[in-house]
Amino acid sequence: MSDPVVHFEIGCRDSGATAKFYEDVFGWTTTPTNKYGRQIATNSADGVQGHITALGHEPHNYVLVYIRVDDVAATIAKIEAAGGAGHIGPLPTPQGETFAWVKDPAGNTIGLLGPAVA
Repeated sequence: MSDPVVHFEIGCRDSGATAKFYEDVFGWTTTPTNKYGRQIATNSADGVQGHITALGHEPHNYVLVYIRVDDVAATIAKIEAAGGAGHIGPLPTPQGETFAWVKDPAGNTIGLLGPAVA
């Protein structure tokens, strides 16, 4: 499974910079829809697609996205290297998986869910 998600909209100040962050971290591709937005292709048949909208101001809790990843700790490292930040976790879940909250550079909250750490 390749980072499946449900439909989402990501708010930001700069849609180009936000698109680059998600392309670098998750390998998603984006297509401009107008000067304020971009359509996102997550490149996964398991999830649905979303879009990025430049609001011209901080998104302020604009979106919450949950993404299934193969390795939560490695994904957090990629997010931090791309300008995002770890927030909470990684933590074990009652279902035996690993979960963490992180933030992208625009302040959007992302939930990462992955397999338990051995």
